Amino acid sequence: MTPFRLGLAALLATLVLDQVSKLGLYFGTDLVLTQPWRFGPYAELVVVWNRGVSYGLFQQDGSIGRWLLVGLSLVAALGLGIWMARAPSRLLALSLGLIAGGALGNAVDRAAYGAVFDFVHLHAGTWSWYVFNVADAAIVAGVIGLILDGLLPQRTSAKPAEKNAPLV
Repeated sequence: MTPFRLGLAALLATLVLDQVSKLGLYFGTDLVLTQPWRFGPYAELVVVWNRGVSYGLFQQDGSIGRWLLVGLSLVAALGLGIWMARAPSRLLALSLGLIAGGALGNAVDRAAYGAVFDFVHLHAGTWSWYVFNVADAAIVAGVIGLILDGLLPQRTSAKPAEKNAPLV
């Protein structure tokens, strides 16, 4: 599989899993009325509408901010898609696909509902992680992949004999 196809598969899988999980929980269950759903002492499902960006920063109550964030997400996904099409490695393309798919998943929420539906809450004792969704998790995984790709030595496509060929 080419790097671009892998990245595109990651983008589509992220978008579908994100939207299916959100729609299934919000419309297919009574989570809104019976939250939180606890899964042991460290995890629960809750309903949080995030009108901002990561970690709830830059909260937007008006429609101008909402549509600016939708536009920004679409432009970012387009730019990541172009980068993904040119990615030389599978890890880079996969990482970019995860980030673009997450951005599109959250943009769909923001366009449809005015906010992003977050539902996974991890915590331990008094420590609490932010509430997130599948798109957010994919974005984090994609950023980790970008960092790893940047740390790996660059591979060249030249054959060993061609590397030592004299310059004419």
